[in-house]
Amino acid sequence: MADLKYYDVILKPIITEKSMNSMSEKKYTFSVHPDATKNQIKDAVEKMFQGTKVLKVNTMNLEGKNRRRGNTTGKTSATKKAIVQLTEDSAEIEIFAGL
Repeated sequence: MADLKYYDVILKPIITEKSMNSMSEKKYTFSVHPDATKNQIKDAVEKMFQGTKVLKVNTMNLEGKNRRRGNTTGKTSATKKAIVQLTEDSAEIEIFAGL
């Protein structure tokens, strides 16, 4: 298991129509480090965004897609996605506020 700091766990937010609709239920979607655990993701969200309290974390491992360029074939890198649900009395996450 990798020795990850909280600022290395969350890579970027995922902005899609489905993730934006789930924000009304206080669910936020992030791309996370492939070796991150649910507890590390929870700690990272609570430390990076002040006033947030995480209720639960759902994670998904996404395999790389097959790609072809001419006669050469390969795969894109595998990624991990996390859906973080906040408690009712938790503060909103600011990076999603202007979207």
